[in-house]
Amino acid sequence: MLTSISQIIEKAKQVPKQTLVVAAAEDNEVLAAVSEGVSLGIVDAILVGDEERIKEIAQGEGYDISQCRIINEQDKIKAARKSVEMVSQGEASLVMKGLIGTADILRAVLDKEIGLRTGRVLSHVAVLEIQGYDKLFLLTDGAMNIAPDLSQKAQIVQNAVSVAHALGIDTPKVAPLAAVELVNPDMQATLDAANLSKMADRGQIKGCIIDGPLALDNAVSLEAAEHKGIVSPVAGNADILLVPDIEAGNVLYKSIVYFANAKTAGLIAGAKAPVVLTSRSDTHEAKLNSIALGVLVAANR
Repeated sequence: MLTSISQIIEKAKQVPKQTLVVAAAEDNEVLAAVSEGVSLGIVDAILVGDEERIKEIAQGEGYDISQCRIINEQDKIKAARKSVEMVSQGEASLVMKGLIGTADILRAVLDKEIGLRTGRVLSHVAVLEIQGYDKLFLLTDGAMNIAPDLSQKAQIVQNAVSVAHALGIDTPKVAPLAAVELVNPDMQATLDAANLSKMADRGQIKGCIIDGPLALDNAVSLEAAEHKGIVSPVAGNADILLVPDIEAGNVLYKSIVYFANAKTAGLIAGAKAPVVLTSRSDTHEAKLNSIALGVLVAANR
């Protein structure tokens, strides 16, 4: 089981090398991450975008992209479609968002003709290394699904479980988060948490253990759980934190990053291949971490 971001990068060096295609690759931080990933031997890379601008950025910043294949496509929408199509046709095993809007690349991913549809919900999975904990946390979904219902939450969990398995967490413990630990008919998050727990018990959600509802303290702190008298296989030892909606997930993720200085990686799961989709504000280190995570997920498929 991998317990740190650095271990993710080291493991990515050991699995069969994957080919990454970047849509609209003319982005400084993206090129920094991709060039480092190539030099570390994590990926082979195909850069789709404005070739002149890509080379200008690389030369100006000193990024070595000599081993990268460049496909000149100045139209960002066409660059996204070309990148996704290459993954769909087996020319690459994962796709990364460059200097293009999230909606535009996801539109290509979901295209009925050249896209990466599976029929499942797409969801964002963040992997977090937080000082003071000897494990990685997976947080989902703070970036894509606004207010998922029970069926969507089940699929979001299953997507996160597939990422956990790629990290060597054989039976991840899932905590559906809520404000309280008891089922309250007036709080939909608690009802969904209880139903998800039962669905896992009945084998409707596979490869994990789910127990909830759990408040955040009881999900990650054994001391807090014991203090409240909570007896649970998940309480105090959660691997996956399932948030009730995008606001809770976004606030929790950014709080961990900016207040706790967490190291991060993230991708979109639920498609035929990993989609490395990072924020414009993410550092190139976070983008490199996300590439490495995508490589492990692609290799594990």
